[in-house]
Formats: sequence, C-alpha cells, structure tokens
Amino acid sequence: MKESYFMGIDTGTNSSKGVLINSHGEIIAEHTTEHAMTNPAPGHYEHDADKDWWGDLCIISNALIEKSKVSPSDIKAIGTSALGADCLPVDDQCRPLRKAILYGIDARATDEIEQLTEMYGEEQIRQWYGRPLCSSDVMPKILWIKNKEPDIYAKTHKFLTGSSFIAAKLTGNYVVDRFLGLASFNPLYFNDGTPNPETCLPICRPDQLAEVKEANDIAGYVTETASKETGLAVGTPVIVGTDDSGAEAISTGVVAPGKMMIQFGSSIYMILGTKELVDDERLWREEFIVPGLCDISAGTNAAGSLTKWYRNTIFPDALELEQNGGPDAYITMMQDLDKIPVGSDGLITLPYFAGERTPINDPLARGILFGLTLAHTRQHMYRSALESVAYSVNQQLKIMLEHDVPIDQIFAVGGGVKNDLWMQIVADVTGKEISTPAITVGASFGDALMAASGIKYSGFESFNKLTDFIKPGKTYHPNKENHEAYKKYQNIYDSLYPATVNLMHCLSD
Repeated sequence: MKESYFMGIDTGTNSSKGVLINSHGEIIAEHTTEHAMTNPAPGHYEHDADKDWWGDLCIISNALIEKSKVSPSDIKAIGTSALGADCLPVDDQCRPLRKAILYGIDARATDEIEQLTEMYGEEQIRQWYGRPLCSSDVMPKILWIKNKEPDIYAKTHKFLTGSSFIAAKLTGNYVVDRFLGLASFNPLYFNDGTPNPETCLPICRPDQLAEVKEANDIAGYVTETASKETGLAVGTPVIVGTDDSGAEAISTGVVAPGKMMIQFGSSIYMILGTKELVDDERLWREEFIVPGLCDISAGTNAAGSLTKWYRNTIFPDALELEQNGGPDAYITMMQDLDKIPVGSDGLITLPYFAGERTPINDPLARGILFGLTLAHTRQHMYRSALESVAYSVNQQLKIMLEHDVPIDQIFAVGGGVKNDLWMQIVADVTGKEISTPAITVGASFGDALMAASGIKYSGFESFNKLTDFIKPGKTYHPNKENHEAYKKYQNIYDSLYPATVNLMHCLSD
C-alpha cells in the first residue's frame, strides 16, 4: 500500500517551522526559516504578512517536498498555525492593506481599550472575557485601525488573524477556528460562531469577519495559484488551522482536563485543560480546540526574546564566536551558570522588557534587575533572567491552583527545552515535574496531526487518538532543597511589580 503523508507548518514570532509526517506519525522531513519582527514605535510590533507569513510557508512547503522526495500527490492534507491573535486588514483580493498588528505584545490600542471599557462598562466586559480588556484582544486593534487609519479601514474586506490569512491564501476561503475566533475576537461572534451584528456595530461590519469552523475542519483545497507557489498539489485538503499555542498544546496531548503545556518560545504560553470555564481576571479562559474541553491559559511577553536580547546585547562576543565557526552562542552563554547558586546570589530579574500580559496585563510594565552588586557578573544576570521566567511560570501556576483545578502532567515545548539547566530551574522553582515530548518541534507537528484527523485518516480520527503518536521524552524532577530555597526569591519576585508599578508608569509617561 502506498504511504500517505501530512504536512504541518507553523508561523511564529521570529521563525516558521514545518514538518512532513507519515501515517505512523513519524517525521520524515523538517525545515525552518527565520523572519524579523518590526517595532516601528514604542509598544508597536508588526509582521509583513506577505513576506513573513505566506512567504515562509511557500519556502517551507517547497523545502519539505524537496528534502523528502515525496510526490505532492501523496501529501493528503496540510495543517497550518500562526501566532495569534493578530489583526490584519486585507482587500477583496486578500492583499494586506498594512503590516499585521501582532498579538498581546503589541500595546498600541490602550486608548481603544479605555474607550471600549467606558462604552460597555467593566461589568459587561467581565461577563464577556472573565477579565478586563487587554492587549491580546483583537476588538481594540480593529478599533485602533478605525480611529487612526480610516483610509485603510474603509478599504478593508476582511479583518484576519495569521492562520486565517494563510488559509485564505491556500484556498481562497476566509475562515477562523472556533478556539481562536471566539476567544480573541470576542464579543464580535455569537457562541454559535455567527457574527453578532449588535456588538460588531461600533467596531466593524459582520461581513468583515471570517467564517468560524473547528480547527480540524476542511477550510478548502489548494488552488492553482497556491499550488504554483507552494509546490503542493492542486486540490490538497487544507484544514482551518489555529494559533501556534493551540497547535503546540495538541502536539503535547492536551486533550483532557489536567493536561498542561508550557510553550517556551519567544514568549511563554501556558494552556491547562479544564472541565469548565474558570473566571479569574488575572488569566484567560476559553473553550479549547478539543470539543467539550475548556482551558485556562496564560501568556508572558519575554522568554526566548529575553535570552535573544542577552545574546545580542550582553554576550556579543559569544555571537561573534558563533558567526566565526565556533559553538552556538547560547551554549557559550551557559558556561558556569550551573555553578551559580539558587537565586543568582541575590539577583532577581523582573522580565517585563516588553510589557507583560498575564497575570498583570500591563503593557506599560518595565524590566528590572533587582539586587545588583559589584560582585555580580553577566553570568549571574543571565541565570537570573532564566530564573525570572520560572518565577513567572510559577506565579501563574499558583493562581490556577487557587481554583482547585488538577494539574496532572506538564509538558514543556519549544526552543527553550533544549536548555537542560533552564528546564531544571523551572522544575525546582515550581516544585513540579516538567516533561518534554520525544518530538519537540511543537506546533507544526500538532498541525500535521490535526491535518490527518481533518480528513479522518485511519488512526487519526479523533483528538484522543492523536495521543497515540505523542511519546514522552525527558522528565525533570524538582530538587526539594532547591525548591525550598527558591520560595524566598519567589516571594520577592511577586512583590516587585506591586512595589514599582507607579514608577514604571511614570517612566512610560
């Protein structure tokens, strides 16, 4: 019997990754390409959708076909995901009218958040979101375009997010998955996925929104134009897709309550499966990709972006060494970090270098290095940065546990899992076992699995069956002595933002 294959491609903040898997869930080809995020003004973060999203997908799909030597006709479906939720206005030919406004790291719409909160009232906002409006919501971003760029607003045929744009380029159909659409575009849709004319009225026309479907529904089929650019066969089924974090969660088996994913990418995203919606204004909640499953989610703005800043700014010699044929700069940066004691000799970082999402939801927050002395080295500073991300993760875990929800298994995924010391620090700070999956490519693997389930391929028919292809890799067990020592530093970390928030806002003003 001829082998069948499934492609998955994920577009992230700084890179796009793709995989081709066979009918046994084995990866037979991988490819990655990088792109740049632009920062045209304070709090503004953007991507060029044609170049960074569609361009990357075309590069990767062609590379996967070339590397694997698989006939495009044997690729039975493709699944895609993209960073979310973004705001991209396009014309009636799906041509971007401006650069895409990125997800929660983009904080330009603070005035619109205030405008909408005043318009609807705090109580109505909390009924819709379970929390105040924040920079992760698309509605204020659309309103920002309406207020600040009326010419672009007037030309807009559809307001899309990343996965919607890619699906439209592949198939010609404008779709968004229920998980991303109903949560990030809330309250512009009714719960059944149809646009709500009343809530749309001050923001956009109902026909400017994409059609809501399930993430693994068929969005359409590869068009002739898309085939020429991607190398995929005309008529290849394309699933609706979802955001990168949702796809990454699927890749780790978040298909039931108590299963949790921590995504170590440019930022941190955490998804915990729950039986029902849990309201806490410090975190987010939504109905998850898996039918009948809800989730609590949380997101920080700095993780890999913080380590990249250290590489480029504090360790330029390590980067120069790498560029001259030496070891990877991140490996050089880790030298002797294991010899620095827990708490980095009394140095604590507040990693709000790009503002912060949960649990403070404050785009004006600033980073802090607290406790610096003349005895500290750049190695202390870097270890403190790694510890700060662990403190942030633990801060959010503690909030989740306040609601008596089970956390039975934690899978860590993303580029950060390659750093063994970092993963051990997270286990020690949280006091929880942290596991990594055997296949660590993350969201693109989840995309490929969902593509197979979308066409009901044998063995992939349901989300529960997808767990048969998800194998555990390494598990990091918490060191009890280190965990106890970290509690003191966690308490200081938790106190730093409340003690300095007014001063941070003075700087921003």
